[in-house]
Amino acid sequence: MARLPRRGGMVPSGSGVDRGMLGQEMLLRPSGRRAFWTAADPVMHDAQNPLIFSLFLIFTGAAVFATVALYARQALPIAYIVLGIFIGPYGYGWINNASAIEEMAQIGIMFLLFLLGLDLSPQRLLQMLRKAMAITLGTSLLFALIGSTVAWLFGYTPGECLLVGTAVTFSSTIIGLKLLPTRTLHHQHTGEIIISILLLQDLLAIAVLLLLEGLGGRGSTLQGLSLLVVTLPILLGFAYLGSRYVLIPLILRFDKIREYIFLTAIGWCLCISELAALLGLSYAIGAFIGGVALATSPIALYIAESLKPLRDFFLVLFFFSLGAGFDRGMLGAVFLPTLVLGVLLLVAKPWVFRGFLQWAGERPRIAMEVGVRLGQVSEFALLIAVLAQQNQLIGREASYLVQATTLLTFIASTYYLVLSYPTPVAISDSLRRD
Repeated sequence: MARLPRRGGMVPSGSGVDRGMLGQEMLLRPSGRRAFWTAADPVMHDAQNPLIFSLFLIFTGAAVFATVALYARQALPIAYIVLGIFIGPYGYGWINNASAIEEMAQIGIMFLLFLLGLDLSPQRLLQMLRKAMAITLGTSLLFALIGSTVAWLFGYTPGECLLVGTAVTFSSTIIGLKLLPTRTLHHQHTGEIIISILLLQDLLAIAVLLLLEGLGGRGSTLQGLSLLVVTLPILLGFAYLGSRYVLIPLILRFDKIREYIFLTAIGWCLCISELAALLGLSYAIGAFIGGVALATSPIALYIAESLKPLRDFFLVLFFFSLGAGFDRGMLGAVFLPTLVLGVLLLVAKPWVFRGFLQWAGERPRIAMEVGVRLGQVSEFALLIAVLAQQNQLIGREASYLVQATTLLTFIASTYYLVLSYPTPVAISDSLRRD
């Protein structure tokens, strides 16, 4: 394939769209589009709380779109993203007050990483390292090479090629686990392989997010990395000492009062997140460290289960905000590279995983099933693309390439998976498993 010149994808001046796009600095208000409520609209002007009306639109619409997604055998996050595209500023423009939605969406990511940290006890982490380290690292290098090569062929800069390759390396934890039958595979060998690889990939993704925090927005790269070297140990030490000598003793003292445990866990998550922000890190990284600090507690499993509904509530807002920030006008600029990269990853990931797993001694049938279940790009790719653009490490077009590729593989991989392997939402009765 000949190397093609890259089309410009930066925001033109005067467009009214902030270059940060999906961050808290983003202004989701393209010029020329009428807001759903304006001062000239007497009905909406009299509304007492437009935020409540926005939540009404989001969650009512999410219920409708989720119903359609379930009939189509698609993962629910896809429904929320499509809803954002449909009623957001680049669609019908029914929701334009995106700043509050964006802030609440970040809480969903905080809880997601907090719960992930709760599941990473030191003993389990060591078991994963022994079982899946070689497979995870080997496959990640190949997928990064595919992503970087495709981006280079379409004329992206070396830095953008590296970040595109890194972003498409990971597989989706949400799809991988949501479509894994809990009663038939979760505690069996196939499920153990999938969970081990996903958790190791999540750790790698966390490391990438940490690196992006160090590379962007703090002056030079050396200054950013130096700040990480200083602040990260401080945060880790505070989280360890605070959880061991204050939080866990309090929880054990009042462990019969569920409301207290619930409130204490939320307070701890937000406390470490705020401390991380004060030290120059992200809220999400702080939440992850706060979860890891509690992972050895006997109450960690209960905390994880009790916070899942709260996490899911805010994650709906997160996926909606991703769709709301997706400018369909950018599809023309990234359509061809998205199609090439998406198809290559959908074909390569199952076979690469199969090859590595067979090399590790797994049976071909199990190896192929694992590959298919991990054959999409991760939701972490969306986070990496957004954070990299916010920190001005990649351009707007490269960020949209990652996001569009992620959505394409989400849809295609999910549809093929439910037609071929046991899942809770399979079309065939013979493949449907709880």
